[in-house]
Amino acid sequence: MPVSKDSGRSENQLLAALPAQEYQRLVPHLEKVSIEIGQVLYDHFQPIEYVYFPIQGLVSLLYVMEDGSTVEVGLVGHEGMVGIPVILGGMKTTNQALVQVAVSAMRMEASRLKSEFDRGGELQRILLRYTQVLLSLVSQTAACNRLHTLEERLSRWLLLVQNRLQSDELPLTQEYISQMLGTRRSGVTVAAGTLQEAGIISYKRGKITILNQENLEATACECYQVIKTEFARLLNAKPG
Repeated sequence: MPVSKDSGRSENQLLAALPAQEYQRLVPHLEKVSIEIGQVLYDHFQPIEYVYFPIQGLVSLLYVMEDGSTVEVGLVGHEGMVGIPVILGGMKTTNQALVQVAVSAMRMEASRLKSEFDRGGELQRILLRYTQVLLSLVSQTAACNRLHTLEERLSRWLLLVQNRLQSDELPLTQEYISQMLGTRRSGVTVAAGTLQEAGIISYKRGKITILNQENLEATACECYQVIKTEFARLLNAKPG
């Protein structure tokens, strides 16, 4: 995991929102890291040693069942932070944080962030608001997985990934998508095929390209707009 002291403030929305004085107080404790796909940032029921403020890439928050099967309950990109349980006083969680698209991020020791958080100020306010946003995402995802069609859920999920990667080209396999949505690969194949036939996406092995943003949003269930609005309301940043 390559490490440097370069600043990632402007690229991570939470760090960018901090007043200069508070950000400068964090700088000595931040280090820039590059993390390859497939690395676990923290595991379920294990102590969280570091928190991460992504600059690029995508981290999935997964629930891992006893048989090893997984389902995604949240995802984090440049808009957020990986390691929210730390500020709530719990240094462990039932989830796993897994890098799904190679990440560059600003990393900080979990204990240091908790100390800075406990000082109050804007850092505390911003992270509490982000926590509410993340809880909204998790709860909306749970409702979505129960109530909406796979085609709607896939569209919603692709839009959320697009927002975090800031790209219309998404390096995603159908196997990976099926794991994140907690469904069979054959179902994802059918849903993706429907979107491709409608000219909304194109799919080649290992890459999905969004061709028609407006129609993808129209195909997605209401959950996408709910999440998008909540991000904008609470973080006053680019929603998604």
